[in-house]
Amino acid sequence: MKLAVLAIGGNVIAPPQDPLTWEGQVSAAEGMASCILHLGNLGYRIVLTHGNGPQVGAILMQNERASDVVPQNPLDVCVAQSQAQVGYALQLALQEELRRRRRKADVVPIITLVIVDPLDPAFKRPSKPIGPLYPQDRTRELRAQGWEMVKDTRGGFRRVVPSPTPLEIVGAGFLRRMLERDDAILIAAGGGGIPVVRGPEGLRGVEAVIDKDLTSSLLASKIGAEVLIMITDVPCVYLDHGTERERALSRLNVKQAMAHLEEGQFPPGSMGPKVQAAIDFLRASGSRAIITDLEHLEMALMGEAGTIIVP
Repeated sequence: MKLAVLAIGGNVIAPPQDPLTWEGQVSAAEGMASCILHLGNLGYRIVLTHGNGPQVGAILMQNERASDVVPQNPLDVCVAQSQAQVGYALQLALQEELRRRRRKADVVPIITLVIVDPLDPAFKRPSKPIGPLYPQDRTRELRAQGWEMVKDTRGGFRRVVPSPTPLEIVGAGFLRRMLERDDAILIAAGGGGIPVVRGPEGLRGVEAVIDKDLTSSLLASKIGAEVLIMITDVPCVYLDHGTERERALSRLNVKQAMAHLEEGQFPPGSMGPKVQAAIDFLRASGSRAIITDLEHLEMALMGEAGTIIVP
């Protein structure tokens, strides 16, 4: 079977129109469990990764509003919490779907550390959107508290935090060994992984959120995946998105993808990291990267939908 890394966006697990309830996230995970397991029938062994933007943003809000009762946790701890939270939702949904299909397999979420450079310039230029959409009056209050806020294309504003480049996945060798088992479904590097740096006293967490697509690309290369699949809330990548000249991209190579990226076609807070992740993966080892939504995933794997990027 072909090995693929399937990266699911945090907004897919917690759609913006949902109030971010636990029940809603489990329901969203249940809605995609059948599709994920069906990939096995198409000849793919899957390692799951996931985003955490809405979830980690909600955890930060909970921290802030309860700060007069309990101490606030740093951002890396909030990332760890969201990694476990979303992994748990996916684990429940996949185990139930396996039971329904009378299949036996262990679904294993793995808390994953990812090493970044403490001197990464991203720490001086926050760019990663997290959390819910805020109206303008609330945005003014949050900016006064020191939050960096940017306007979202869907309306409203979101908080942005540093998003350093992932350099190394702690435990990648263990993940490769786990994949030798046919009865294990792995969920790893959730939310881009918990950001840590190496210092004289070992590893320590830092205030950041790593882009999950860039980490998924690195993970796919390290475990020898042939395909990187990035699931988002649109069916494909577009040029001139949101304008009268908008047009879908069905297939392109690394050189073309790089040219469009340098032209500024893909914003850094949304489609840009996905295209960059595809480029990185294909330059390192992969044979194909796919960007699409769940509805078109099967057709995209057959080359009939989505955006397919090749070397």
